[in-house]
Amino acid sequence: MEKNSKIYVAGHRGLVGSAIWKTLQKKGYDNLIGRTHKETDLLDPIAVRELFDKEQPEYVFLAAAFVGGIMANSIYRADFIYKNLQIQQNIIGESYRHGVKKLLFLGSTCIYPRDAVQPMKEEALLTSPLEYTNEPYAIAKIAGLKMCESFNLQYGTNYIAVMPTNLYGPNDNFDLEKSHVLPAMIRKIHLAKSLTEGDMASVRDDLDKRPVEGITGKNSDAEVIALLKKYGIEKGKITLWGTGTPLREFLWSEDMADACVFLMENIDFKDTFTPGDKEIRNCHINIGTGKELTIRELAELIKKTVGFGGELCFDSSKPDGTMRKLTDPSKLNALGWRHKIEIDEGVATMYRWYLEGEANR
Repeated sequence: MEKNSKIYVAGHRGLVGSAIWKTLQKKGYDNLIGRTHKETDLLDPIAVRELFDKEQPEYVFLAAAFVGGIMANSIYRADFIYKNLQIQQNIIGESYRHGVKKLLFLGSTCIYPRDAVQPMKEEALLTSPLEYTNEPYAIAKIAGLKMCESFNLQYGTNYIAVMPTNLYGPNDNFDLEKSHVLPAMIRKIHLAKSLTEGDMASVRDDLDKRPVEGITGKNSDAEVIALLKKYGIEKGKITLWGTGTPLREFLWSEDMADACVFLMENIDFKDTFTPGDKEIRNCHINIGTGKELTIRELAELIKKTVGFGGELCFDSSKPDGTMRKLTDPSKLNALGWRHKIEIDEGVATMYRWYLEGEANR
């Protein structure tokens, strides 16, 4: 990519896209294209075609997706498969029709089987059944990476698919119903601390910035307390889903963005498989740290970072999801990239960002 190349970042306001956008700007790329959902509905094929017709991007980062945690994946199963397939179909299709030089598609490590050998290498794809709770999302992301692979093999395009591990960082989603585990945990523990300290002003400020189920800081104390209890947030106590025993790997979003830009600058599709392979598959690239901790350990780290002195409980009647999901990033490491931010530094930075609230939004 040249510094003045026209680069479209689909989903540039989200956790992933905003980190990529920021990284590109820091590296001197000054011809970036971004569209909000109101400006271009990526589910609408006509709107996406009009965007490509008008802007004629040379490079595309496909970071737009419908995402969420275990609760959202369980409730909105149709949305997770339909919306993600539609977004991918529209953007990859228009990239091909408009002769985009290079595209980077972002998936997720949930593409791997529930019982995949750990740590998970790229070759584990499609070797056994998926985790049921996020199966629709995983199938959509598998379709996306296979679409990239297939376009490359049939049409000679240069599309790269990357599978980041669990991400967290600036512009994350802190919705208590739909967010991923780490940002949800930060918000819950922060609210539990405020409630325990009798700081209702802080609780109300939080709900004004990010309402939950229509409840804001304008509602009565009884309504606010009842809502928080529903999500396991009480005075002196926080209750989280599951047993706390599943192991998870987390990657700072700006590290992920650095890896993505590195790959777009230095790596082509031909570099993602062994020349002479009879069957070319599993050309995607894991992006991760290769390090993990339990959900309980994560909760304890966040509890310490936030300064919450109350009780930490787990509701074992709720699902755990996949028990272990550790990536093997050796393929990416061999290509020349390694992560920089460790989990303790990332959580502290994330909590500071959260406290700044609307100033960052």
